[in-house]
Amino acid sequence: MVSSTTPIVNTYPLSSYTFGTKEPKMEKDTSVADRLARMKVNYMKEGMRTSVEAILLVQEHNHPHILLLQIGNTFCKLPGGRLKPGENEIEGLKRKLSSKLAANSTALQPDWQECKKLFLVHLSEREYFAVPKNLKLLAVPLFELYDNVQRYGPVISTIPQQLSRFQFNMINA
Repeated sequence: MVSSTTPIVNTYPLSSYTFGTKEPKMEKDTSVADRLARMKVNYMKEGMRTSVEAILLVQEHNHPHILLLQIGNTFCKLPGGRLKPGENEIEGLKRKLSSKLAANSTALQPDWQECKKLFLVHLSEREYFAVPKNLKLLAVPLFELYDNVQRYGPVISTIPQQLSRFQFNMINA
């Protein structure tokens, strides 16, 4: 039984959204070691890294799905990224979503801190997403993400548990 205080999230069919492509978004680093070195330098200059990521929910066959960006054949991530120093979280998330979509080794122990915030973004019934040509935008069902750390990592695999406090309103167009 769902209580009257349970937040409701409207989800719309994946088919109600329009998808296109845009120029590839090139990675800044050619290797994980280069990325870690760059992140360490940034930490020394700016302090703790703050990131924002969007949980974009759609539905397919009346099941909730999350939109993930796929890099290559295996790595998936939520759309979003690092905030500029002093940038407001919501404005930064809007900037990152606009730039990204136009609308783990246990041996690595980095010596910097990161604050990552996830935001559930309520999508309108119709949106246009322009995906960089070198990425894919996947709609992944929640049941596939659940406890699947090996494939999706420790953050994405816990999203189903985080969303369990919401009631989904499946709106069919």
